[in-house]
This record gives sequence, C-alpha cells and structure tokens, in this order.
Amino acid sequence: MSLPANSAPMTFVITGNRAKSKPFYETVLGLRLLGEDDHAATFDLGNRTPMRLTQVMGHKASGHTVLGWHVADLHAAMHGLRAKGVTFKLYDGMGQDADGVWASPDGGAKLAWFTDPDGNVLSLTQFG
Repeated sequence: MSLPANSAPMTFVITGNRAKSKPFYETVLGLRLLGEDDHAATFDLGNRTPMRLTQVMGHKASGHTVLGWHVADLHAAMHGLRAKGVTFKLYDGMGQDADGVWASPDGGAKLAWFTDPDGNVLSLTQFG
C-alpha cells in the first residue's frame, strides 16, 4: 500500500520540557499554536503543515538537523531571529562565513543552523 497522493505531511519535534520549549516555537519563531493536549502542543509550520512538539522525559538532542525552513532571504530571516535572541551555530571545518552561513559548493543553496531550548538543531535554507 502506498500513501494517498493527497496525504498531508506532519512532523514531530521531541522536547524534554514542553513548558520551556513551547514559548520558543510560539514567540521566538512565531509559529501559530493550533492546540495542545496531554501529549503535545501542535503548531502550524505554514501551509497548514502541523508540527507536534512532544515531550519525552530524558530527551537528548541528536546533533543533526531535525527541522528546517525554506526562506526567501536568509540574512533577513537570521537578522529577525537574532533580534529575538537566537544564536546561529558555527561548525568547525564547514567553511561558514562570519554570520554562520554555509554555501553549497554549486552555489545552489545557503544554510544556517540554530538550536531550540533542548538543543534540537533547526535550519534555514535559501535556494538559488
């Protein structure tokens, strides 16, 4: 069986402390809260794509990107997030510029990474 062609995606981000992480996603990132139950806070990532922020006791961030957004202007998006206290990650050996932007070798994409309160890695990507 395959998924129906009109099946909408949904994503999950795990947190060790939902009370601490929920304001980050709602206030810092500006995601609209769709609802909350005993298991998760559900946010709209855009285009009606839901993200469930689910608490798992003892959660440890994995170190790889778990969620990212395509943005039209990477530097403008970074500036807006920095104004809200977000710090962008610099990785040794990645060849990022002073702002933390990595450019793909073919010039087709620019990326920047940051973390949520749990240390989950999030990203911004500008194509073209």
